[in-house]
Amino acid sequence: MHPPSADLDSPRASLATLPNGVRVIALPMPHLHTAAVSVFVRTGSAHESAALNGISHVIEHMAFKGTAERDVRRINLDAERLGAEVNAHTDKDHTAYQMRGLAGHASDFVRMLGDIVLHSTFPAAELERERQVLLQEFAEDDDDPVSTGYKLFDRACYGLHAVAQPVIGSRRNIERFQRDDLVRYVARQYSGANLIVGAAGAIDADAIVRAAEAAFGAMPQGTPNLVAAPSYAGAVRARALAGSSQTHVVLGFPIPSLRDDDAAHLVAAAVFGEGMSSPLLARVREQRALAYHASCSADRFDMCGQLVIEASTAPEQFEEFLREVTGLLLAQARATDPVDLERARNQIAVRRLHDAEKPLRRLEEAALEAFVRGHLRAPGQALERLHAVGRAQVQQAFERMLDAGPSAAIVGSVRRGTGERARAILATAR
Repeated sequence: MHPPSADLDSPRASLATLPNGVRVIALPMPHLHTAAVSVFVRTGSAHESAALNGISHVIEHMAFKGTAERDVRRINLDAERLGAEVNAHTDKDHTAYQMRGLAGHASDFVRMLGDIVLHSTFPAAELERERQVLLQEFAEDDDDPVSTGYKLFDRACYGLHAVAQPVIGSRRNIERFQRDDLVRYVARQYSGANLIVGAAGAIDADAIVRAAEAAFGAMPQGTPNLVAAPSYAGAVRARALAGSSQTHVVLGFPIPSLRDDDAAHLVAAAVFGEGMSSPLLARVREQRALAYHASCSADRFDMCGQLVIEASTAPEQFEEFLREVTGLLLAQARATDPVDLERARNQIAVRRLHDAEKPLRRLEEAALEAFVRGHLRAPGQALERLHAVGRAQVQQAFERMLDAGPSAAIVGSVRRGTGERARAILATAR
């Protein structure tokens, strides 16, 4: 079945560029009564030095703590009087500030986000209070074995490259960042060439562009915040965590980045481990009962990409689980089942269509595409490309990944010698 795409491509998105390099994305969704507005800044943990690791995340928190004209209560009240939801997040490659509410307030959201992004004062007293919140968030993240697994996996893949740094940073950095550090970082990283204003919903595209120009038109243009691609290390790391009764593994391979515009590895991830009937779950969960949870995904950024297999298993079953996964990967490199390919294509199509119904999700995908390519493609075009991936291309994707070699992080209940035995098992996949 060919995936539907007409509803994704009409009405069409628009991309405008202000004189200072700020880009404005408008995604009309006239069937909605609400509108979402986001401001994306091309800076995240991959742009940070080791000494500044975590500062983008701290800035995201502190941006809402006061501006030149509004204190923290007024910022919250202005949004909530309109019934709007306010949120923000930081990732490796970007920071996003978001509001969603009635469509008639979309231009107001642009103005309010402009105040937050451009005029935050980072009050020292607020920083000391928020520091305690950030340290609690860090402790919660540090206690989570799966989160620890992902952080170790990034190090196993990319060593000391900045892309391997955790978004949340280190406890030491959170404890020592001062207001001046935040001000200097924003002055360096927040510029027109690295900022996108996006709006989706029942919006007037021209009005959004006018509001963006009024709010962001005076910021300096700057130059794009680019990160060099990391070298792939391909290591295995293990860490025992007290109090954990399971062994958690994050296993994966390098894949092309967003810039490479590859579709085969996205399909390969879905073929291998999306859904209960996929080879990964059918074998390790349904047939062998080696894991309760297992998944496979393709994570891509501007500078790199990873196919990631994640699972939790009993310590005594971990090595057998790893042997099964290794065998399944080798089998995919030899041949791809046409039924699995059909399943994967349709699962991706439904997932993309579902995402297209979410204004904030559509905005983020469009913004990342604009950062990487400088233009927007119709969502239906991406579905067409994914649907065109054939069995031979999927097989070749697995071959390339196995040639590069796996990386793995093993955390939780880790027995003595587990890392060495895991290396030996994974070596058979090359």
